Amino acid sequence: MTTTSIRRAYQVIRTSLHYGLDELIPTKVKPWYFRLLRCSFFWITNKHKNKVGGERLKLAMQELGPVYIKFGQMLSTRRDLLNDEWAEELNMLQDRVPPFDSVIARVMIEAELKAPIETYFEDFANTPLASASISQVHTATLKSNGKAVVLKILRPNVEQQVHADIQLMSQAANFLEMLLGQGNRLRPAEVVEDYRTTIEGELNLKLEALNAIKLRNNFLDSGTLYIPYMYEDLCFTRLIVMERIDGIPVSDMAALKAQGTNLQLLAERGVELFFTQVFRDNFFHADMHPGNIFVSREHPEDPYYIGLDCGIMGTLSEEDKRYLAENFLAFFNRDYHRIAQLYIESGWVSPDTDIGAFEQAVKVVCEPMFNKPLDEISFGHVLLELFRTARRFDMVVQPQLVLLEKTLLYIEGLGRQLYPQLDLWKTAKPFLEEWMSEQVGPKGMAKKIKQEMPYWADKLPELPELVYDNLKMGKNFVKSQNKMLDRYLKQHQNAHKSNYLLLTAAVLVICGTLLFNQNATLWPSYGCISAGIALWLLGWRSRPKNRKF
Repeated sequence: MTTTSIRRAYQVIRTSLHYGLDELIPTKVKPWYFRLLRCSFFWITNKHKNKVGGERLKLAMQELGPVYIKFGQMLSTRRDLLNDEWAEELNMLQDRVPPFDSVIARVMIEAELKAPIETYFEDFANTPLASASISQVHTATLKSNGKAVVLKILRPNVEQQVHADIQLMSQAANFLEMLLGQGNRLRPAEVVEDYRTTIEGELNLKLEALNAIKLRNNFLDSGTLYIPYMYEDLCFTRLIVMERIDGIPVSDMAALKAQGTNLQLLAERGVELFFTQVFRDNFFHADMHPGNIFVSREHPEDPYYIGLDCGIMGTLSEEDKRYLAENFLAFFNRDYHRIAQLYIESGWVSPDTDIGAFEQAVKVVCEPMFNKPLDEISFGHVLLELFRTARRFDMVVQPQLVLLEKTLLYIEGLGRQLYPQLDLWKTAKPFLEEWMSEQVGPKGMAKKIKQEMPYWADKLPELPELVYDNLKMGKNFVKSQNKMLDRYLKQHQNAHKSNYLLLTAAVLVICGTLLFNQNATLWPSYGCISAGIALWLLGWRSRPKNRKF
C-alpha cells in the first residue's frame, strides 16, 4: 500500500469517527475486534453528538468527496432501506453540495476557453445554479444568439481525489481477492476496475457532451425524454456549455401535483424509458438519481422527462442483453426452471449446479413479489435474499451488469416517489415480449437480413470474380496435391524396391556364411559368388538416380 493510500485510508477512518458513524451501528452486531479497533483510535472523538444520525452520515460523505457522495445519492432513493429522515438528509447530496468560490470558477472557465468569459457570454452569474459532487453549474447567455445556457465546470482537484479513493478501493479489493483465492467467483478487483472506468469517464466532460448528443439523437422523436442541446464547439475536458432547461425536479412532488402532472403516466414512461434505452438502443443513462432528472412544465397531462448529466452511460453485449431479456420474461411468467437454465447457460453459475435446488431457491425469493404494487415490494430485501442465494450456489458477480443494477435501483426509487401503485410487471412485460419477438422470431431474421443487405449489395458485383478466383485456386490446389501424391507414391515404390534388394543381399551373405560352416572346401567359390552379388545389389541401390550407365 502506497503512502497516499495509507493517508487516504486514515482520512476515511478519521472522518467516520469524527461524525460518530461507528456509534450508529447496533451494539449487538459489532464483533469484538471492531470494538478493539475503535479503542486503538482513542484520540479521535465524536464532534457531532448533537446532530441526528442522517445528518452525520450526510456530512461525513460530503466531507469525504465525490466517490462517497455518489454512494449517498444512490442511498437517498432507497426509502425501503432508510427512514424518511435519513433519506431526506442524503437527498441534499443530489445538488446541494457546498459550492466552491466563483472567482476560482471564472479562472478555470477562462482557462478552458482560452479567452475571457465576456468573449462568448453575457450575464454570467457568479452565484452557481447548482453544485454537485463532481462539478458546479453557472448560468449565462450566449452572445452569438442570445440563448440561455449553463456552464458546467469540474471542481478543483477533483481528479486527484477520485483517483486516490479508487486506488484505495482497488488495493482493498486486491487484498480481499488474495484472502478469497484466485478461484473466487466474486472478483472484487474486476468489479472495482469496472467502477474505475465508470467514474473516471465522468471526469471527462467532453465525453459527457458526446454521450448527451448520442442520447438526444436516440430520443429526438420521442415524447418520453428530452436531452438539452450541447454547444459542442464550447465543450472541453473540464468545461461544457449546454442549453438551459426549465423543468421541475422529479423529487419535488408538491410542484408536480400542483401543476396537475399525470403521475401514473409519468411513472409508466419511466419504466418504458429504461427498457427502451437498454434493449432498443443498448445505451442507457446509468446515473438516474433525482438530481439529474426533471419533468417538463409543458403539457402536465402528457409529461416527459428531461435528462441531465450523461457522464455515466452503460452498454451490454448482445449476449448479455438476450440473457437479461429472457430472464425478465421468465421472471414475469414465473418460469423459475427457465431462470435456472439461463443462469447456467450464461455461465453466471457453475454448470455443476443442481438445477432443481437452484430453481427452488429462486422461487422462494421471487414468488412473494407478484401481484403486489411497488409500495408493498422491497427490492432491497429481495436483493439481499438473492445475494444469500448467490453465496450458496457460487454465483459469479457480473461486473458488466453492475451499472444496470444501479439504474434499476434508481428506477425503483423514482417509481416509489411518483406512483407507488405502479404495476411494474404489467408495464414492462409487453415491451420485452415485443423485443424478444423482434430478436429471435421472423421479425428478427428479417431485421438481420435488412441490416446485412448493404454489405452484400456492396459485395454482389464482385461475386462472379470471387467465385472464379476461388475455383481457379481450388483447381490449382488439386493439381499441386496430385503432383505431391505422385511423387510420394514413386518414392514409396523405390523405397520398397531398394528395401527388397537390401534384404536379398543380406540373405545371400547369410547363405554364404552357412556354406562356410558346413563345407569349407566349397566356401571359397560359393562365398565369393554370394558376396559379389550382395555387393552389386547394394551398389545398385545406392547409385544416384540421375546417373546413366
